[in-house]
Amino acid sequence: MRATVYVGTSLDGFIARPNGDIDWLGSGSFDGPNENYGYKAFLDSVDALVMGRSTYQKALTFGEWPYESKCVVVLSTKGVTIPKEISGSVECMSLPPSEVVRRLSARGMQHLYVDGGKTVQGFLAVGLITHITITRLPIILGTGIPLFGPVAADIRLRHIETRSYPSGLVQSRYEVIRE
Repeated sequence: MRATVYVGTSLDGFIARPNGDIDWLGSGSFDGPNENYGYKAFLDSVDALVMGRSTYQKALTFGEWPYESKCVVVLSTKGVTIPKEISGSVECMSLPPSEVVRRLSARGMQHLYVDGGKTVQGFLAVGLITHITITRLPIILGTGIPLFGPVAADIRLRHIETRSYPSGLVQSRYEVIRE
């Protein structure tokens, strides 16, 4: 099973403000004319998304559900409310990452999109992330929710490519090296 992180961060490595706000990410001030950062093609390549409760709750505020009919698994020990209009494709699990991957793999899923700070950190900690794409935006927040946290051991990566865009965004792709 391939499990990929595809995320935008501030230059100083934050995925959100301390209160979870991502207003700086979608403000449009970083959108250059005719720039394609590859997100749609990436999303088309995944079978399912696995995200934490906070990320899910933030996605619910976007107005239109951004994942169409993709299978979405929300990890939460507290449970979540799932609106009727997306209930056919969204489910909640309270399981460790390895069991989530096992169950989704048994359902034929081959490529997971793992999203949300704690979720990414949890999947990384047990060696389930295979690829990471980070798009760094030219903004320094100074504080916030970091993409990465403490790790028990070094996690080595193999650089695949880095692209820069006229708007100032820099996108790097990596493969996680399994030792």
